[in-house]
Amino acid sequence: MGEYGGYALLVLSALAAAVGIVAQTVAARRTEQRDAVDPGILVRLATDRVYLFGFGSQVLAFLARATLPLYIVQAGSSSAVGLAAVIGLVVLGWRVSGREIAALGVLAVGLLLLVGAAESSVAAPMPPALGFGLLAALLAVVALAFPAARIPGAPGAVAMGALAGVAFAVLALCGRPLAAGPLLELPLQPLAWLMVASALVGQALLAAALQRSSTTVAAASMDATTVVLASVLGVTVLGDQIAAGRGWWVAAGLTLVVAAVVAMAVVGRPSREQLPAPVAGVAA
Repeated sequence: MGEYGGYALLVLSALAAAVGIVAQTVAARRTEQRDAVDPGILVRLATDRVYLFGFGSQVLAFLARATLPLYIVQAGSSSAVGLAAVIGLVVLGWRVSGREIAALGVLAVGLLLLVGAAESSVAAPMPPALGFGLLAALLAVVALAFPAARIPGAPGAVAMGALAGVAFAVLALCGRPLAAGPLLELPLQPLAWLMVASALVGQALLAAALQRSSTTVAAASMDATTVVLASVLGVTVLGDQIAAGRGWWVAAGLTLVVAAVVAMAVVGRPSREQLPAPVAGVAA
């Protein structure tokens, strides 16, 4: 698969991820919200075909990592939060404030800068020290999820979303060198199992974040964390390439993406249409 194939997969991934975010939001809010870490949420969501579609849509992003650097793949994936807001607005009647739209515009500018700086490449092998570091980071995410789960509302969504972002950054870093290798050998790779574990942890935390506040708040805090961590480590450790003389484009693009995500987390408010539906036996 060449560079153009990678970009085609990235575009499809962003579109699929946008539909997936909406699907995951709808599905996650059908489940009971609990003020504690609840691994069983994945078991309950696994029976929801809408949620499974959202989960499966992320496979395209994994394949795009075979030839494209992480800073463009993760930035492209993060654009799904804006697409999801548009889909929710048009299809489900979600309310999106003017300030959220402005923040999404800043996000778009940041993404364009990153696209302009992108240069295709195959990742360097994962250093063993980084692999163990990623495992430690995932274990830390699990430990921090327990106190974060007690935070209600939008602040809780930001906390859970940021932790989900760390888990998905681990997934992205593991997937970058794996995507270019023989896919049939994935079960034999320790990194593949770490990637699966990080996907499960990230999905559980994202589902919890989506229960607590609007889609833009939950997904934006997740995306900002993933984009920054994966981009920096991709360039410094995995050998991701930047077009000559455009290193500042990457720095500026990442800054704008993070600023937009923080703005969405601050100004985003769950509308009545986006709040979790009451569950039998649970106070609304």
